[in-house]
Amino acid sequence: MPIKKTDRESIIVESIQLFKIKGYSSTTMSNIGSSCGLIKGSIYHHFKSKEEIGLESLKYIHNYFLESIFSIRDNESLNDKEKLTILMQRLDEYFLKSKGGCLFGNLALEIAQSIEVFKVEIIRYFKEWEDVLTSILESKYNKKAKELAKESIASIQGAVMLMNLNSDREIYLNISRKVANLL
Repeated sequence: MPIKKTDRESIIVESIQLFKIKGYSSTTMSNIGSSCGLIKGSIYHHFKSKEEIGLESLKYIHNYFLESIFSIRDNESLNDKEKLTILMQRLDEYFLKSKGGCLFGNLALEIAQSIEVFKVEIIRYFKEWEDVLTSILESKYNKKAKELAKESIASIQGAVMLMNLNSDREIYLNISRKVANLL
């Protein structure tokens, strides 16, 4: 295998795919190096440990969601129904094309209790998602919006898991449609 130069972002993107498909614990630095076309030692020029790569992977996806998906909440030219519709379309696009499920959901189950910095980042991500959905749903549901947002996120995460387990997109799409129809 030829050895090539790569940057931090390329390593993170490759690592995300490995963590989602193989799991964090089963992914080795050698796996990451091979996936990037690097020898294992070259990764240490960019990251001091697999834990650092894992944390940066979580932050990378979180930032993507903040900029590309959750930002719809702040679009004042749209009403809440339009915001919810677009939010769900963007989530659909991400989760339907995302082999291996949701990194946050996967790592929350696999290792969040044993690696505190992961747990903190995973909580931040889900809290942000909850806040976005709550703010969109408040116009109709008032105080019940937060509870409904939590239930919706749990349903979506469960649907992502079952979709991947059963190779059946309809499982996810049914839940997505239900959430989109809340307004």
